Amino acid sequence: MSPILPKVIIFDNISLDGRIDGFNIDTELYHQVASEWSLDAVLMSSNTLLKRFHLKNDDINEVTDSKLSQTNENDNRPLLVVPDSRGMIRIWNNVLETSFFRDILVLCSRSTPQEYLDFLEERYIKYMVIGYDKVNLGTALEELNLQFGVKNLRVESGGRLNGALLRDDLVDEVCVLIYPNLIGGISPDSLYTAPDLSSKEGVLDLKLLKVEKLKNEIIMLRYRIMKYQF
Repeated sequence: MSPILPKVIIFDNISLDGRIDGFNIDTELYHQVASEWSLDAVLMSSNTLLKRFHLKNDDINEVTDSKLSQTNENDNRPLLVVPDSRGMIRIWNNVLETSFFRDILVLCSRSTPQEYLDFLEERYIKYMVIGYDKVNLGTALEELNLQFGVKNLRVESGGRLNGALLRDDLVDEVCVLIYPNLIGGISPDSLYTAPDLSSKEGVLDLKLLKVEKLKNEIIMLRYRIMKYQF
């Protein structure tokens, strides 16, 4: 019997040439569009979380965290899920203070330092150890459904986490806000970062679900990923 996975939607801002950096993003518009979806969780990469709080890797060990209080089970806000095998994030109280999320779940692996797992336990931060050298995203999604009742999930990330999910056939939809900007560059930070394909068999076919022109010449495109049964 196939595992039951949540519906996974990648949602991001991109320039016309596919970059996710180098231009000004309308965060209010982003959250306005995101709020229209009924979501149980947000999957966010650790690097994206650090950028949101304007931190660098060198700053992390200097940031302390107070013990977090327990959350209300009737809270309808989404669960924040963050893969963090390296134990980078130590600002969880700051994250909850944003009021966007009802609770936090950290995804770790067997390579995660025990010191970091102790850090999470001391602050009553939920975590799961899934995978060996890195987090097994497929198993993590399955457990999110089984243990936390997550049926719909939005991905808020950079290209590498998006790429890992897409290459593992774990994504159902992609929604992008396309900004009227051309950035250029020889090493662009793009929506989908993964090793080059060796053949066209790995190319993902999409079905257009929605097109909408928003403010300031921004276009929203929403696609379903076509999944084939062999």
